[in-house]
Amino acid sequence: MIDAHSIFLLAATAVAVIALIVLVARAKLNPFLALFVVSLGLGIAGGMPMPSILHSFEAGLGGTLAHIAVVIALGTMLGKMMAESGGSSVIANKLIDWFGEKRVPWAMMIIGFLVGLPVFFEVGFVLLIPIAYTVARRTRTSLILVALPMVAGLSVVHGLIPPHPAAMLAATIYHANVGRTIFYGILIGLPTAILAGPLWAKLIAPHIKLPDENPMAAEFVDHGNETGKPNFTLTLLTILLPVALMLIGSWADSIFAPGSTWNAALKLLGNDDMALFLGVLLSFYTFGKLSGFRRETILRFTNESLAPTAVITLLVGAGGGFGRVLQDSGVSHVIVAVALASHVPIILLAWLLAAMMRLATGSATVAMTTAAGIVAPIALHAPNMHPELLAIATGAGSLIFSHVNDGGFWLVKEYLNLSVPETMKSWSICETIIAVAALLFALAFSFALR
Repeated sequence: MIDAHSIFLLAATAVAVIALIVLVARAKLNPFLALFVVSLGLGIAGGMPMPSILHSFEAGLGGTLAHIAVVIALGTMLGKMMAESGGSSVIANKLIDWFGEKRVPWAMMIIGFLVGLPVFFEVGFVLLIPIAYTVARRTRTSLILVALPMVAGLSVVHGLIPPHPAAMLAATIYHANVGRTIFYGILIGLPTAILAGPLWAKLIAPHIKLPDENPMAAEFVDHGNETGKPNFTLTLLTILLPVALMLIGSWADSIFAPGSTWNAALKLLGNDDMALFLGVLLSFYTFGKLSGFRRETILRFTNESLAPTAVITLLVGAGGGFGRVLQDSGVSHVIVAVALASHVPIILLAWLLAAMMRLATGSATVAMTTAAGIVAPIALHAPNMHPELLAIATGAGSLIFSHVNDGGFWLVKEYLNLSVPETMKSWSICETIIAVAALLFALAFSFALR
């Protein structure tokens, strides 16, 4: 039952998000401070004890940074080595040769779609963003037109298609056939990525004027290393090593018995942090030694790459802190109650629950697993229900309107050098297109398969 307190909590959440946008965009307050202030305000409005508000913010910040800080640091090092060696130029030139300048956004979408299969969104983002910078420079194209299709491809795979960990977990909870889930996910995911990627980017890019200077892009400039520039195959092998390791890690239970030493070893190699670490070590040889750089130079590159990431890492963590306060204040429970009281068809209920949890927590993975856990027992008694499509619809809902409590929002904002309103106009709407389009396709499939 939705009581007055629940309505107040939902209203307070809406006010908190609006206040955050105003503080950052209008008052020009540092985003970290704005997130901290708004988190305190929401916690107080939700009736949380004062010490608990700070504890929730710290726990959310720390929990987010435990993963994302390592990913950003290692991914940026790998990107810096690729840029300094000229490897990003090699990849960019090959893409331009293959697809032509006018079709580069489509190429970036396909790359995001493929690279994103075994990795989390943040990992794929930091691996591919140096290539997006170089392609945009070489083609004199808006970074929005190049990067938005890439992140659309990454995001679609993140939410809809196993063996991505979140999508795989949803399929498992619903007892869906993984092969059919992958098949339906690709059929639904490709047109969804096209709508949210190249097509949406083409519409929104003319309306966003990016600053001439981008501090993050400056870290990935090719400084003209012509003599030792790596070839295309070596460059591709280096940046895809972490992707391959993560993919192998996801198959560990199918290759070796769970609990065995070899199974544990594969899972260790397939861990995001370990896979990126090994990729960085390989880059010191392929992009470093083979390109003629001395050890002192490689050390300087890695040190230089970390400085600009400090602000981004802190903002991503603060977004996690705000999301944790939203959860601990009781907003997530209200959202579940609202969705369950809506009496909508099961596939729409799964989407709605995931969407509301996403808006509250900022985490697609949390939204997907929470919604699947609630809906799965109900789905067992639903007639003509295809669990594969239910898993895809849940994943679609978990992607809707990424905003200020989502770490991905701040990654896109800072790396693309956007303002908060510009990030919402481009990235947040991109995510919403994915969520709505994938739901509609899933509904169409469910009717066709009856």
